[in-house]
Amino acid sequence: MRQLCVCVSVLLILATLAVARPKAAPEQKCKSGPVDLVFIIDSSRSVRPHEFETMRKFMIDIIHTLDVGANATRVGVVQYSSQVQSEFSLKTHAKLQGMVKGINEIIPLAQGTMTGLAIKYVMNHAFTAAEGDRPKVPNVAVIVTDGRPQDRVAEVAAEARDKGIEIYTVGVARADMTSLRAMASPPFEDHVFLVESFDLIHQFGLQFQDKLCGMDLCLESDHGCEHLCESSPGSFHCLCRPGYTLNKDSKTCTAIDLCAEGKHDCEQICIPSPGAFTCGCNIGYTLNNDKKTCTMIDYCSFGNHSCQHECVGVLNGYFCRCDEGYTLQEDGKTCQMMDLCGEGKHDCEQICIASPGVFTCNCNTGYTLNNDKKTCTNLDLCNTVVHGCEHQCVSTLGSYYCICPEGQLLAEDGKGCGTCRSANIDLVLLIDGSKSVRPQNFELVKQFVNQVVDSLDVSAHGTRVGLVQYSSRVRTEFALNMYQTAVDIKKAVMNVEYMEKGTMTGLALKHMVENSFSETEGARKNVPRVGLVFTDGRSQDDITEWAKKAKETGITMYAVGVGKAVEDELREIASEPHDKHFFYTTDFTFINQIAENLKLNICAEESQGEIEVKNPCACESLVEFQQATMTTLEQLTTKLAGMTARLEDLENQLLSRK
Repeated sequence: MRQLCVCVSVLLILATLAVARPKAAPEQKCKSGPVDLVFIIDSSRSVRPHEFETMRKFMIDIIHTLDVGANATRVGVVQYSSQVQSEFSLKTHAKLQGMVKGINEIIPLAQGTMTGLAIKYVMNHAFTAAEGDRPKVPNVAVIVTDGRPQDRVAEVAAEARDKGIEIYTVGVARADMTSLRAMASPPFEDHVFLVESFDLIHQFGLQFQDKLCGMDLCLESDHGCEHLCESSPGSFHCLCRPGYTLNKDSKTCTAIDLCAEGKHDCEQICIPSPGAFTCGCNIGYTLNNDKKTCTMIDYCSFGNHSCQHECVGVLNGYFCRCDEGYTLQEDGKTCQMMDLCGEGKHDCEQICIASPGVFTCNCNTGYTLNNDKKTCTNLDLCNTVVHGCEHQCVSTLGSYYCICPEGQLLAEDGKGCGTCRSANIDLVLLIDGSKSVRPQNFELVKQFVNQVVDSLDVSAHGTRVGLVQYSSRVRTEFALNMYQTAVDIKKAVMNVEYMEKGTMTGLALKHMVENSFSETEGARKNVPRVGLVFTDGRSQDDITEWAKKAKETGITMYAVGVGKAVEDELREIASEPHDKHFFYTTDFTFINQIAENLKLNICAEESQGEIEVKNPCACESLVEFQQATMTTLEQLTTKLAGMTARLEDLENQLLSRK
């Protein structure tokens, strides 16, 4: 509404110019210099047809007084109501006849009054180079409206003025003076007009023409600007030289003190100048090459300190310091080693070996140093020979034997233990790469995958692993036949890039069934197939069909959920029994625990179909164990004899030295 009123007022003002002045010859035009002028006219439903015709005549009368042309004054017209419509831009017409024709063809929109929207359009579109706006040519907008705006105008008008647009507001009848002043450029007495009706709008035509085409007030008046004066049509405004800011009186200037305002990056001292600053340093410091930071003067670098070990610079001086394990002598320059063994400041049970400021313990011949690195114990074969036990070695008198953790069996060689590493599977992991996972949690997911890989015996003929990431789409990160070692797989996992976007779990299951477990991607016949789905939220597509097909095709399915994962979906994905194939945790930081449980379940399931577990009490097993034990004892007896001979040699050497 305001914009329409402004346009109406401007048109009426222009009409007034034509009425108030005698008809001038066509060549008597406004010669104040080129101007880019845009009329913003209110065509809301409150503007009656005959009133709009008055605005139309008002604009035509005004442009007749202007020196229009491509290199003179350019004119554009924008009308608005609930929407904004450009009738013609600044570059559309170079001649008066075309502008008049364009104005006469305007059809009112007859809707609401979105004045703020119109100002924003003119600021962002009408006054652009693409629409004919010229650099260094004054931008003038004339808003004609007959009512109160239905949107906010103060902020967008202020932004337009800050961009150099001079705004005149013309209010008619019901126009709101507060809104007119909020939109107009200062001073308001020169830029705000208000009349009681459209019939009276011509009263301000002459005044508007004087403002638009008047004298250069910077040259022909006492403008009072302290530094610089810049003219605009019918007005002027003061500017300050670089480094100064304009005061509230809009005329005088004050030097910008960046140091006082804290707008500097000097480390120690800021020295101000108008709009700039230089940095300095306190006594005892020197300014660095970056001209901002300071470094303390290093008196040690002068080379005359005489410190035996280290010279430490301080403000306006230096002091000497010894390396760790040494103490500074009374001369303040030389250093002496601290012998903790000689001073009795140690807790070694048998032998103390000194080094500067520290010590290490050792044991006499026939003893071995314990884990506390202080006490000694009689020679333990488990700690002194290469026993080869996979898990734990138990020493006995002159011998040892191997044991395995609970739930595992000693292998035929008497050293190894039966684990799931002997099980061969084709494992494909589907990991959720949706936006909700977030980058830091996605790194935890990759660690989870590698933790699972660590529990498997990966090789070309052993277990194979493939990885698929999904979000709104599905991407095979690597197929089953791509890598043949755990090291290569874990490296590839850490190089996987986070996809983000949606959560299409059903699409991922389809991809796994149709592609990942195909022979072309490395799946093998008669080798158990295991699929593992990792997700943190509800699927955005249906999972029922492909979760069912996966299990029908013989794939053992595991489902791992975190955070907002839906339990019903996870159970639908997982194979029976659910308590061994379905896992959930509320936090990504706990998924490593799931990896441990998952490893045990996979191992247990594979053992049922792949690994023959022997009864340790069966006769065959006892014989094998006895044979392995006898072989080991023979090896130990040989090694012990060799060690006894070496000990005797050492003892003879010590006696000869005494």
